[in-house]
Amino acid sequence: MVEAQFVDLVGTDPIVQSLVGGIVIAALNLLGASLVFVWRDPSEWALDGALGFAAGIMLAASFTSLILPGIEATPGGSPLPVLAGVLLGALFLDRADSIVPHVHYLLTGRQRADAANPAEQLPISEERLASLVLFVFAITLHNMPEGLAVGVGFGSGDVSNGLALMIAIGVQNIPEGLAVSVAAINAGLDRRLYAVVAGVRAGLVEIPLCVFGAFAVAVASGLLPYAMGFAAGAMLFVISDEIVPETHVRGNERVATLGTMLGVVVMLYLDVVLAA
Repeated sequence: MVEAQFVDLVGTDPIVQSLVGGIVIAALNLLGASLVFVWRDPSEWALDGALGFAAGIMLAASFTSLILPGIEATPGGSPLPVLAGVLLGALFLDRADSIVPHVHYLLTGRQRADAANPAEQLPISEERLASLVLFVFAITLHNMPEGLAVGVGFGSGDVSNGLALMIAIGVQNIPEGLAVSVAAINAGLDRRLYAVVAGVRAGLVEIPLCVFGAFAVAVASGLLPYAMGFAAGAMLFVISDEIVPETHVRGNERVATLGTMLGVVVMLYLDVVLAA
């Protein structure tokens, strides 16, 4: 059993388990970003399909590994704490997007009316260093829920649930890391520089957030349903507000949708296998 092997390797401490989980998803993010060295010019069709796949995995994981287990962990099985967390997670990302430019603006230059004012931001083509910092900050903000979700999953005490989230988010980090890396290179950033930046960024953000998530719910177990809902709400916001719209603007809606369906199927299969 995968769960037993994982426990044999890293022990039963949820903090240590979340640390390992953070390292795994950060490493897979770096792997995705580094694929530009071997797949130097992936097509928009392939990227949209890959991002659709990532969205499908995150979508299924939000329900099977966060929302439903969060409801089960609530005394009396009330869904209200989890649903409150979902709304708070979505609200947090919504307010953050009013300050930090939407990721797709940084990647494509297409501006949305509800995004941060582009006139207040330096265009990518004008100041490379400033735009790099802005780019990394925006991507980091939208990856924060992933690290938090893995930490909360292990912190819940359900190792199979934590493993499902670790594998799901790690797998979806590969196409996501590739897509962002390609966009950064197309914007004029150096291929090697961005691969390094992506790896450092993922490690500095996702690993401590994993540990924080596990520590928070271990210290205050009453926070668990809210934390699981928060992580799910933030991930659902990213899927709906960023990933899906971005995969439907270049005429590749069908392949993106099929990718999403495949991602949902893969995540549901993983959830069943790991729970067995």
